[in-house]
Amino acid sequence: MVDNYDTATVEAVGKVTEALETIERARGHLYSFHQLTGGADLVLGAAVEKLEKAGHQDWARRISEELIGLNVLPDRWTFQVVEEYDDGYYKTCRDFERELLAALTDGRRHLHEQQMKDDRRTHGRPGHEAGAPSRPPAGA
Repeated sequence: MVDNYDTATVEAVGKVTEALETIERARGHLYSFHQLTGGADLVLGAAVEKLEKAGHQDWARRISEELIGLNVLPDRWTFQVVEEYDDGYYKTCRDFERELLAALTDGRRHLHEQQMKDDRRTHGRPGHEAGAPSRPPAGA
């Protein structure tokens, strides 16, 4: 039992939060994909300049026409993929978790981790203090 919330509920809600944390990590990788792909496109531009200076206009032209600005998916650059993910899957999952927390834990987050901390710390030892309890996000 954590602050009057039954253990089964705390564990179940904790699993949903764990899933959302994994989704957050996936979102970060998606932003990495976006930035790395954009960076590669800019490097290809530098390659075009060097190929032109080296007298390889045909290769420079092919890179300019075939690779630079190429959609990563049909009709989409990476920013569009990121926006669709954010506005669809990510927002739906994030909003669901907030709704679940509001309904089952009064909006309090990380109760499962709070219980783990209490179970694993050495009570009374410096550096092992309980600290502030989990609380709902500001404005919730």
